[in-house]
Amino acid sequence: MKTATIAAAVSSLLFSGMAGAAEINVLSTQATQEAYLELVAQFEKATGHKVTTVFSGTLNVQKRLADGEPYDLIIMAGPAIDDQIKLGKAVAGSRIDFAKSGAGLAVRKGAPKPDIGSADAFKKTLLSAKSIGYSTGPSGLYMLGVFEKLGIADQVKGKLKQTPSGVFVGTLIASGETEIGFQQISELVHFAGIDYVGPLPGELQRMTMFSAGIHAGAKQADAAKALVKFITAPSAAPIIRKHGLEPA
Repeated sequence: MKTATIAAAVSSLLFSGMAGAAEINVLSTQATQEAYLELVAQFEKATGHKVTTVFSGTLNVQKRLADGEPYDLIIMAGPAIDDQIKLGKAVAGSRIDFAKSGAGLAVRKGAPKPDIGSADAFKKTLLSAKSIGYSTGPSGLYMLGVFEKLGIADQVKGKLKQTPSGVFVGTLIASGETEIGFQQISELVHFAGIDYVGPLPGELQRMTMFSAGIHAGAKQADAAKALVKFITAPSAAPIIRKHGLEPA
């Protein structure tokens, strides 16, 4: 989708109620990072606004917000945005869903790709793996539940290695610290040094929604709302899909 097409589709929304260029500060988790950055570059070109974004893991984002760091916009998993609204850190009613992602598996680049096409094959892969990487974010918490559901939590417990908040699971896989690893698909498909194998098999998959919310202390709330409208416009869907996500 050409930048001009996207800009034309939402131009009336971008400038409504605003005068001059704004500097928008955003705090975001990492699952939507690649798609978001491509869209932000188009937004900046179309509007003249400048967007500065801090990317980190979910736990780090929560800590930054709890510490009172100032931002205009927050992007996290939808339920986490709801939590921030309850805590008074995000504006009530400001949550807008952006994109969703499932969890997937990856191996070190060039390594044999295990069979994960069915729940039984997936279970065998987990049991035969020497080591398993997972995150501190939504996908990591979900995977612990998957191990329980498959009845192998105790058997794989000693194989698990969790990344610190903000560190991609791909780091563990690429370095050989873990044989396989799980994270949001969007965080695996572009990571250097690994091969993305595929999504969790149907009945074990769960899509995580990532959403935006206006920070309660936003200085550029109108510009932040315009950014959200831009990245969630129907014309942004091809870019979102290109980066391993599905539009909201």
